[in-house]
Amino acid sequence: MTISSKKNRKNSFLPWRILLSCYHSLIYTLNGRWYKRAMQVFMLVIILHFSEHICQAFQLWVLGWKRPDCMGLLGLWQPWLMKTEWLHYGHALFMLLGLALLRPSMVGNALIWWDIAFGLQFYHHFEHALLLGQAITHQNLFNSPVPMSIGQIWFPRLELHLFYNFMVLIPMLIALYYHRFPPTKPETVNS
Repeated sequence: MTISSKKNRKNSFLPWRILLSCYHSLIYTLNGRWYKRAMQVFMLVIILHFSEHICQAFQLWVLGWKRPDCMGLLGLWQPWLMKTEWLHYGHALFMLLGLALLRPSMVGNALIWWDIAFGLQFYHHFEHALLLGQAITHQNLFNSPVPMSIGQIWFPRLELHLFYNFMVLIPMLIALYYHRFPPTKPETVNS
């Protein structure tokens, strides 16, 4: 191999090195000086999204609205938003990336619970990717008239996504509790 081909080969990896450097810088910053603000924004978005699901459930079970009309507060304001799979997929991706990017700050019990939330969100993201793929290709699973996720075989979509978001939120909150109040090691008695 000649010197010029080695130089060309080295330069061909330059964009990847730049991207990797930016990624490491982002991770360092989000888990360093911007950690508190990043976690606040992340949790605010998660709580607002979860409250939309609670609002939909309230509209269905308490107010007795028909399922297509139960679109939460955002859906009442802009109904077209609730009918697009891009919004749902975007939020699922945001949650997955947020859990991944903020993971380095977690240790001990907090890391265990954060990883559980990440695993559950990974599946939730898969379900939304499946729904988005069907919406884009207009080829729905099981000859359904609308895009359908795997869980919708057994449960209606509104209840299913309330459940998915609840199942991700609970381990996240437990992780944040352990992160904020790490367990102390028991005192050893010297004999």
